[in-house]
Amino acid sequence: MTIGDLELERGGTLPEVTVAYETWGTLNADRSNAVLVEHALTGDSHVVGPAGSEHPTAGWWEDLIGPGAPLDTDEVFVVATNVLGGCRGTTGPSSPAPDGRAWGSRFPRITIRDQVRTEALVADRLGITTFRAVLGGSMGGMRTAEWAATFPTRVQTAIVIASTGAASAEQIAWASVQNQAIRSDANYAGGDYYDTGTAPLAGMATAREIAQITYRSEPELATRFSNRVQEHPVPGVHADLDRGEGRPLFEVESYLHHHGAKLVARFDAGSFIVLNEAMSSHDIGAGRGGFADALRGFPGSLIVVSVDSDRLYPPSQSAELAAALPGARHWQIESIHGHDGFLIERDAIGALIRTALDDDAAEQPQAAPVCAEPRTLHAVRTRTCA
Repeated sequence: MTIGDLELERGGTLPEVTVAYETWGTLNADRSNAVLVEHALTGDSHVVGPAGSEHPTAGWWEDLIGPGAPLDTDEVFVVATNVLGGCRGTTGPSSPAPDGRAWGSRFPRITIRDQVRTEALVADRLGITTFRAVLGGSMGGMRTAEWAATFPTRVQTAIVIASTGAASAEQIAWASVQNQAIRSDANYAGGDYYDTGTAPLAGMATAREIAQITYRSEPELATRFSNRVQEHPVPGVHADLDRGEGRPLFEVESYLHHHGAKLVARFDAGSFIVLNEAMSSHDIGAGRGGFADALRGFPGSLIVVSVDSDRLYPPSQSAELAAALPGARHWQIESIHGHDGFLIERDAIGALIRTALDDDAAEQPQAAPVCAEPRTLHAVRTRTCA
């Protein structure tokens, strides 16, 4: 879908923006059953479904969408876009600029707000004035929170998962060193590698390995790998990953190399940098007087979901966001998997989505503001204050 020229928050215009998207289910007659699903940093619009010619991997949130699923396509119409700046069909640094060459280093710095306004234009063209729900995790959670702040009357329920209302100094720092790893690769060519026949694959792999550490918890890594050395490396898979040091890899090193190699095979380094910088720009309160003022006009239901072992987006940040809006709820998932728990604990995520949509459909009163310590209820922790 082409949405035309996009005026950017930091100034300038991005011409003739194209957005890739997928849908599931049927939009009802009064267009009131639409749900927007927001992907994370290296995700895309392919939320569920098998790999194919346009999608090198299967859906990243399988079992979430379909008949009888938490997002039941017998009831809701689900939309997922590939984010602005991405590399899976939506305009980004690898896309052709007006002169026919890849944007590369010329691609403008974009923000989460730019991405959300892009999604709103897609919704306009689909005839969707209000979403029954907007939901997403990590970078997708950032966009969800921004939807509530920027388009408060267009969202009935916002579900912010494993995310934050504003990027912290530590989160910006992690993104910075990941981007430095890519930029330090000689093949990066200042961002203009698209026509060179090469790409910053080594730098990209290292960036992903750095990120992967933050996505998991220390207890999980300790349980899975401890300090064990890999005893039986697979020729052609592990032997070339010792970086010429002539030593066997620790198991955790092999794990990181595996994830680095996987991402290199399916994602563009230029998009990785652009999206990381967009995430670092995230702050729903910027220019609005803080979180509370930013959300003051949001009449819908805000549900903020944290993962108890998340060290990248710790639960305290979820609590801070929920506390900014009277009536918001803070639900917590218990998982050893850290930040990636929002992708791995699908039963818990599915259960909370069902609950949120059921509450929305029944027009039940919102829970009272979140307290500091949620209580345990099955796999999901929730708390309401007296």
